[in-house]
This record gives sequence, structure tokens and C-alpha cells, in this order.
Amino acid sequence: MTTYLLAGGGTAGHVNPLLAVADTIRSREPDAVVIVLGTSEGLESRLVPARGYELVIVPRLPFPRRPNRQALTFFGRLNRAVGTLTDLIRAREVDVVVGFGGYVSTPAYLAARRAGVPIVIHEANFRAGLANRLGAWFTRFVGVAFRGTRIRNAQVVGMPLRPEIENLDRGASRVEALEFFGLDAARPTLLVTGGSLGARRLNNTVVQTAPALIEAGWQLLHITGEKSEVSDPGLEHYRMIAYCDRMDLALSAADFAISRAGAGTVCELSALGVPAVYVPYPVGNGEQRFNAADVVKAGGGILVDDADFVPEWVRGELLTVLTDRARVARMGVAAASVGGRDGSARMVDFIHSALH
Repeated sequence: MTTYLLAGGGTAGHVNPLLAVADTIRSREPDAVVIVLGTSEGLESRLVPARGYELVIVPRLPFPRRPNRQALTFFGRLNRAVGTLTDLIRAREVDVVVGFGGYVSTPAYLAARRAGVPIVIHEANFRAGLANRLGAWFTRFVGVAFRGTRIRNAQVVGMPLRPEIENLDRGASRVEALEFFGLDAARPTLLVTGGSLGARRLNNTVVQTAPALIEAGWQLLHITGEKSEVSDPGLEHYRMIAYCDRMDLALSAADFAISRAGAGTVCELSALGVPAVYVPYPVGNGEQRFNAADVVKAGGGILVDDADFVPEWVRGELLTVLTDRARVARMGVAAASVGGRDGSARMVDFIHSALH
């Protein structure tokens, strides 16, 4: 029986790959013990217990970026967290620590090194985060989702996808999807999503251009995010929802997408052969632009800066694409050519290679 300690949390970009790997471990090894490290503030605090895994809470320890009171106490707090996790690793006889980045991964890597336990890393973004860059100095088992990710000892394993996406038969579930969202089977569907919190530019531009998109023969499934400020225009062939807990069905209905370029989103759309306009999040270290680079280069996506995703661009550029159904079909094939559905299996194989 193997005991796995999986570390990662905060955002869906860390939590979803972690859960995908946990589910694959559980399906292969029903007697395995899977412990997840996370924070009380992140998505993992809700998603991990709901999936049936034990969650161990660790303090949120962002690395200080400037000298202040937090910086003065950081290393003391980090050392205490590492000591606590080292005791956990030894007491629970953990066989391997697998980190997915985020605040909780740094103390997990340091504790694993102190306890002499193998470390395996998965980096989901094209641009590696600080925790994983640090952890990569302690192991040669560093899996990445994208070719070209610059991190020590990188090996491409792909993106671990949720089972409901990995095993999705879009054709078989399309009728159910259209009925679930109240969509018209005679029209192609444009899926719009900016993430769970929404994306102001995407939402505003899509609402303003919805009449033109509908007139061009499309229908819209617009997932605005729970904190969106846009109002439903009440148009025929336009379906607005704040949150979607059945993204498998949303993706089954989609013939084209407008989306941010988070690593998980890019990999899910590519794996399923859904062409897309990617509008990278304009704040942060710029990794979203690079996440979409491969699928855009292959012809399966179009990259548009947030500042340029305005009604004039949609009416002048996007409508030209959407009214060319042959081009949309070619883009879908191109997207699928760079996508993959075996990231979870490859990552678990990778973990096992570190154990033997």
C-alpha cells in the first residue's frame, strides 16, 4: 500500500490537476492512501473533501516580495510549517510527495527533502511558478504540461484532466447538453467563459455584440462568473448563467469558445478539439499568453489582447471566422492535434517511476 501526499491549492489551476491525479491513483490503486495539503482559503478547502480525500490544512505562506513585518517573520513561520509537515510525513509513512505549485508546495518540498522522501512536481503553466522552481532543485522528476516550459529537469507529461473531461464523448452527450442548457439543436453554439469570477472585458464585449453574433446564425452560452456585473439582455438564442457546475456539458455543446487562456482551460479545449479565441488575463506574469502559444501556432486558436477584445474586433474579425463554417471545422481539427487526454495517466506513471 502506497501513501501519497499531494500538495497544491489556491486556484483551480493547481487544484484541478491535483484532483485529476488523485482520482487516477484511486482508480488504479483502491487501497492507496491519498492525503492532500492545502489552505483553508483556497478552492481545495471545498473541492478536496467533496471528492472524498483527506485534507490537511497548512498556513498560507506567500513569499515576501518586499521588506516588511511579514518578511521578518516569514522564515520562522516557514520553518515551523516544514517541521510540522516533516512530522506528518514520518508519522503517516508517506512514500512520495507530489507538488502542483502554490503556497503549500514550498514547505512540502522542504519537508520531503528533510524526511528523505521522493519528490515529484507537476507544473501546469508555461511559465513555472516560484514554488516549483525551488522544488525542482530537489528532484529530477519534474513533469510539465507544455513543451518549452523553462524549469530544471522538465519532462513533458501533459495536463492531468478531470475524469469527466478526459472521458467525455462530445458527440454522444451533445443532445443532453443542448437540452440541459435550453439550446437550439439547429444552431452552432458559442461558449463564452472567463473563469469562476468572470472577466469584465469578455463579458461586456460579448453582451454588446450578442445581437450581431445571433444574427450571424450562432447561439451563445455565456458563463459570466459569479461576480460579474453584466445584465442578461434577454435575447432569443442567448443563454446567460453566472456559474456552471457541468462544464462537461457546456463543452459538449460548444462549437467555438471565447475564453481566458488559463493552462487548464487551454488544455481542456484543445483535448476536446474546440477552437477558441483566447483573451489572456492582462495581470500577472503573462503566462496565459504562452499557455495558448502552441494551439494558436497550430491554427486551433486566435490570440487577442484583453485591450483589443472590443466590439469592433468581434464585428470585424471574429464574425468573419464564425461565418466560415469550414474554417471553424479546420480550427477544431488543429486544436485537437495539439491536445491530449492522457495527462493524468502519464503523470501517475511518472510518479511511480520516482518510487522505483
